[in-house]
Amino acid sequence: MTAQFDRIALIGIGLIGSSIAHDIKRLGLAKEVVIATRSADTLKRAEELQLGDRYKTSSAEAVKDADLVVVSVPVGASESVAKEIASSLKPGAIVTDVGSTKASVIAQMQPHMPPHVHFIPGHPLAGTEKSGPDAGFPGLFEGRWCIFTPISGTDETALKRLRQFWEALGSKVDEMDPEHHDKVLAIVSHLPHIIAYNIVGTADDLEAVTESEVIKYSASGFRDFTRLAASDPTMWRDVCLHNKDAILEMLARFSEDLAYLQRAIRWGEGDKIFDLFTRTRAIRRSIIKAGQDVDAPDFGRPHPLEKKA
Repeated sequence: MTAQFDRIALIGIGLIGSSIAHDIKRLGLAKEVVIATRSADTLKRAEELQLGDRYKTSSAEAVKDADLVVVSVPVGASESVAKEIASSLKPGAIVTDVGSTKASVIAQMQPHMPPHVHFIPGHPLAGTEKSGPDAGFPGLFEGRWCIFTPISGTDETALKRLRQFWEALGSKVDEMDPEHHDKVLAIVSHLPHIIAYNIVGTADDLEAVTESEVIKYSASGFRDFTRLAASDPTMWRDVCLHNKDAILEMLARFSEDLAYLQRAIRWGEGDKIFDLFTRTRAIRRSIIKAGQDVDAPDFGRPHPLEKKA
């Protein structure tokens, strides 16, 4: 594939940033990749993994002459990055991000973006519970959605170039109003993570059940919550603080529905319980049909007999 950009700067090299780096290299999407992160140790590891061509602890230095800048930091750090890079961005550069909350990122970054660059907020809906430069891998974005939340007056040519970049990574691209994006993500991503953190925390606090029992018998469903609850705490702390209104709205709805289920269990209303569980199974089937997961037993985990075979 012909390089889409002469120089791409990746600010932040965690799971998303390193996965982008893998794919840029694999697909030849840039002539040069410059990686920046504040941690010297993380930067050194990125260099050991050969994720880029040049490595900087200064984001301002990294973005010089870059045609595309991808900001992959916890959303709470968006403004500080925007301030740091603003005066170093070249005219015509495309600046995008991968943050899970869009209204907050726009409020933090847009005021500092010079008029001669194209700021296009984005959010790839892909990831794992792992973090850091070692967590990334090629193909993470294959078949996954990347949502743009363009601001008013966005240049169509720049938007098209960014769309082509994400499509080259394997993503399907959609556009959405930032506030609507934040509500959608609050229910499909943020709330499940918060619930998982809370359930695992509750288990950790229980006195009647020992920690060894929780770990020993975790294959019954608790295990799957622990995967979400193992996600980067800095990132998810920032998500909670920067999508507060939408998350609180969804938590209120969830609390009402949980109270309904609680009453049904208390009064032995089997029909109500069965109806809820039937409806939720249909959602799972729809997700598989949409290609967002595979219909493999136990989420596709290998089992002892399968390993031997």
